Amino acid sequence: MAKVDMENGPWWTENWVTSPFNFLPEVRQGLELPKRLKLHDAMLRDGEQTPGVILLKEEKLAIAKALDELGVDRIEAGMPAVSPDDFQAIKNINAAGLKAQISGFCRAMAKDVDMCLEADCKHVVIEIPCGYLRLKYQMGWTEDECIKRAVDAVAHAKKRGLGVCFFPFDATRAEPEFYLRLMKSVYEDAGPDSVALVDTQGTAIPQAIMYMVRKIRETVPVPVEVHSHNDFGMGVAGTMAALSAGAEVAHVCINGMGERTGNAALEEVAMSARIMYGMETGINFEKLPEVSALVQKLTGIKLDKLKPVVGDNAYAREVGLGMDMVKKQPRTVFPIDPKFVGRKPTVIMGKKSGILSVGMKLEEWGMSASEPQMREMTDKIKALAVEKKRALADDEVRGVFEGVLRG
Repeated sequence: MAKVDMENGPWWTENWVTSPFNFLPEVRQGLELPKRLKLHDAMLRDGEQTPGVILLKEEKLAIAKALDELGVDRIEAGMPAVSPDDFQAIKNINAAGLKAQISGFCRAMAKDVDMCLEADCKHVVIEIPCGYLRLKYQMGWTEDECIKRAVDAVAHAKKRGLGVCFFPFDATRAEPEFYLRLMKSVYEDAGPDSVALVDTQGTAIPQAIMYMVRKIRETVPVPVEVHSHNDFGMGVAGTMAALSAGAEVAHVCINGMGERTGNAALEEVAMSARIMYGMETGINFEKLPEVSALVQKLTGIKLDKLKPVVGDNAYAREVGLGMDMVKKQPRTVFPIDPKFVGRKPTVIMGKKSGILSVGMKLEEWGMSASEPQMREMTDKIKALAVEKKRALADDEVRGVFEGVLRG
């Protein structure tokens, strides 16, 4: 293996340092990545299906505007057949003059398609179940009946002048031969503009997703989109696998919202695509925290501290060793410079803090102390954190500092 110039490559920029192994020719061999990834955010439909979440018309419009400013290419505005409020919300979003393409979501039924048209949509996502269990136990359809319903709905939408993404869901649990026959029949008899590989229950490993995308591309000559859920924690991995095999559009939800354990998270897919795969995304990464915060506020779903990219701990450090790097060279202890995503590094004071942590806090608050005093502060902070069995709040840390300085 040839020697790598560590500071000269797409893994090393002023904003991030990732693994040079990601870009070795032997690693990237066979990848068929889009140069410009398109992101389709389904927060206003799939995201609202998060148990317990209800979004009002004005809240949906606020989220749509925020996603548009973030740089999302396509916004799934909702399913007008759900309720009059949903219909009006979609209509309002279409009237807002956003840059993003607005999509309506509908079942494979002519009346649903017509409602999307009445709500001023120019593009629709048409869903139909195709998983074995769905057909046999839920719908009671034969394979041929499923195909006919899909063809009829997509053909109806195309005749009405709509752009169509064909979205046969629970695809990863479909009988394989039938699934490809469904895709081929719908393409040949109805002509959708794109087709989506939908891992509704999050049950496919990344290698299976790659295989399916390649088979779909061999079967139909239209762009492939990917829609992954996170039941096994592999929503983002499955999405990236699909993109590696030639999918061009990723369906995501801001904050990873969605049914059960959620969808592939917009922020994680966008960051992975740009930084670890080298794709352009059109996303304004500095806006991610504010859009994430807006969605948390309006949905009432607070993110776990450990959430990648937008979680509270993503750019926080308690361990004292290397704490000086947080300021001197943040890419040493974080994979990216926090300012790239509109964040600031956070020094957490607790059991694992060291004298460097104390020095940084003192400087932050415009305070000073001798080295013996700083060592005493460190010991007291560690002891207090152990006593309380948690990290310390700023007022508790300040109390320790002032107590030591008073002697």
